[in-house]
Amino acid sequence: MAALGGIFIFSFMLGLSGAIMPGPMLVVVVGQTPRRGAIAGPAVVSGHGALESLLVAAVVLGLADFFSSSAVLTTVALAGGALLLYMGVDMLRSAGKLSLEGETASPAGGTVNVHPFWAGILTSLANPYWTLWWATIGLGYMLIARKSGPGGLTAFLAGHILADLVWYSAVSVLIARGKHWISDSLYRGLIRGCAVILVFFAFYFGWYGFKSLAA
Repeated sequence: MAALGGIFIFSFMLGLSGAIMPGPMLVVVVGQTPRRGAIAGPAVVSGHGALESLLVAAVVLGLADFFSSSAVLTTVALAGGALLLYMGVDMLRSAGKLSLEGETASPAGGTVNVHPFWAGILTSLANPYWTLWWATIGLGYMLIARKSGPGGLTAFLAGHILADLVWYSAVSVLIARGKHWISDSLYRGLIRGCAVILVFFAFYFGWYGFKSLAA
């Protein structure tokens, strides 16, 4: 039990160090919270965590080399860049029609109107560094956790997902509590800012993918 507790704590700390780094998922949580409330953070993490659980299962089944291959990372970077670009542009286009009252003239407003669960999955799939992390750092620690049997892997995954849940729930709560002081114009500006960040990541991931192709 002591070994499982150690695995859980270390996994939580490792996951938290990654969660607090700004990235596409943070942008989605920030964009979703004003309309959906504090539940946005946990909902996004639920999608992200479901995908991570599937990835851990795939790695355990022997697909680690596949996920860490340059071909897969290049494909994820290019496809992910295109997906994030679409999300960012769609958010920019719909930002002017959004309202904190829950009414919008555009029912397809990028990650704003996508259900948080699916937004968590899409942004994870679009991030090549998420795949790279699990194929390297995540894989290394999983191999250590496996020495404690299924309980070790469960403790590792639980600690990692809990770190995301704690951080993004805190972000959602802080934003939701300030909702009464956020006007529609400020909300639209926040969405536009999030959209610009997504576009930045889109071009960055695209650059990574094309660079890998040229190598």
